[in-house]
Amino acid sequence: FQDQAMMKTMSGGNCTLNVPAKNSYRMVVLGASRVGKSSIVSRFLNGRFEDQYTPTIEDFHRKVYNIRGDMYQLDILDTSGNHPFPAMRRLSILTGDVFILVFSLDNRESFDEVKRLQKQILEVKSCLKNKTKESADLPMVICGNKNDHSEIFRKVRSDEAENLVSSDENCAYFEVSAKKNTNVDEMFYVLFSMAKLPHEMSPALHRKISIQYGDTFQQKSFRMRRVKDMDAYGMISPFARRPSVNSDLKYIKSKVLREGQSREREKCTIQ
Repeated sequence: FQDQAMMKTMSGGNCTLNVPAKNSYRMVVLGASRVGKSSIVSRFLNGRFEDQYTPTIEDFHRKVYNIRGDMYQLDILDTSGNHPFPAMRRLSILTGDVFILVFSLDNRESFDEVKRLQKQILEVKSCLKNKTKESADLPMVICGNKNDHSEIFRKVRSDEAENLVSSDENCAYFEVSAKKNTNVDEMFYVLFSMAKLPHEMSPALHRKISIQYGDTFQQKSFRMRRVKDMDAYGMISPFARRPSVNSDLKYIKSKVLREGQSREREKCTIQ
């Protein structure tokens, strides 16, 4: 996971929130077009489902948490299903900490795409791990969306998808419906558990607050008067911007270089 020595800062409105780099993570959502990636992200962030389909080029979101006085930051990269720039998708994989791979249960081709993506993630991350000598696990959820549709439209059997995760304890399979909000919370709960993140980061397990409380958000004594039995809060940053490609490249380079080593080691190519 991300281990830069410096603190990450999230600014919004009149507040500035400092999050330790060790508590900053990036979740990457991948899959073919029209499978419901953005709908799942919308459920996670806002608890809403949008009926109108809008093709995603690449969307970036940020959510900050105060969980029992500790600050966490989750960046969410909602990628394009068309992936017109393979190098950018590879860079997204290199910088990702947790992954959600989405296919539609009524679309066989989208399932085949998830199989290709899973293989690519494992290959890319294996390359990076070999260069950095890291031993971190790779939390991943494969998500079969649109299980609210009739079984007559199903094109992918459950056992086929379960076979993709059967040999990896850090990979799980869920059939969900972003439209009906079926199994979405459960899916995120398991993903965060595999990543060894606080389970309160799951949508249903923290109090959602607005940016207006940002000034007091990071105080360890922060409490909402109306909810005295909860010590986990989450806030969406309305002004978050995706880090530049140059920043991502520098981050990967810093992971590949040994501390104190004068020359650059062999890198995993992103071309």
